[in-house]
Amino acid sequence: MASEMALRDAPDQKPSSGRASKSPTQLAIRRFMHNKLAVASMVVLALIVLACLGAPLLTHWGPVQLDFNNTMAPPSAQHLLGTNGEGADYFAMDLYGGRVDLLIGLVGTVLILAIAIILGGLAGYYGGWVDNIIMRVCDVMLNFPFLLLIIVISSILQHTNVWLLIAVISATGWPAVTRFVRGLFLSMRESEFVLGAKIAGAGTWRIILKHLLPNAIGPLIVNATFLVANLIGAEAALSIVGFGVQPPQPSWGDVLAGADDFITMQTQPWAWLPPALAISVTILCISFIGDGLRDAFDPSFEK
Repeated sequence: MASEMALRDAPDQKPSSGRASKSPTQLAIRRFMHNKLAVASMVVLALIVLACLGAPLLTHWGPVQLDFNNTMAPPSAQHLLGTNGEGADYFAMDLYGGRVDLLIGLVGTVLILAIAIILGGLAGYYGGWVDNIIMRVCDVMLNFPFLLLIIVISSILQHTNVWLLIAVISATGWPAVTRFVRGLFLSMRESEFVLGAKIAGAGTWRIILKHLLPNAIGPLIVNATFLVANLIGAEAALSIVGFGVQPPQPSWGDVLAGADDFITMQTQPWAWLPPALAISVTILCISFIGDGLRDAFDPSFEK
């Protein structure tokens, strides 16, 4: 009887749930950490980034420093990956060249996202004639030949540097992402939290930046990872055809383009294999991380 009275008088206790106490961000991190391939890719990508940033600690050769006594030299203790026909150290060019590719990928992505969030946000929030004008501009830009613009600019200026390439990529790469942002904002603009912000007197930009954008950050991060990978691949492709970053500033694509003759390909794999692997592994790692983030931000995905 006493035990029954104790149970009856005891307050109701609900079983504690660790998951219920976690925020959506914590749940997303948990789901991401369960993706072993994405986590391994993040580790590999971090090592590549650290190697490029720490290039002065890994080699005493500079990317444009020439060793005239060792031209076309094979790998040795002095030159870990040998030298090219001018005496430039391949290992140094690969490390410093990675900085250029990563810079183009990251800065280009940030600029494209900034343009897309502004234009796509306005189109998705306002709709009507604002949406029509922005979408028609997107239609024109989607059909604009990016490679032709690079060729024309290179012919006029006789030189293509990193920042010019980033500017051209950003000026022509925003339409697809703008359409994506517009779709996200269109699906959320009639939500209760947006209507509540309007009733509270919030302005347009406050609603876009403080309410709509945070709720779209997950899909945007996923889209950004794939965009970084695409820009790195685009730089390599442009360098191979002669319209990328120009020497003496190295990039992975530029190093690869300098070793594309038949004799070098056959007899000097240390000249072209490291930059080719760096490009491939970096793009694969970023793509796997993007897949992991896509699953992590998907509430229906559970391990």
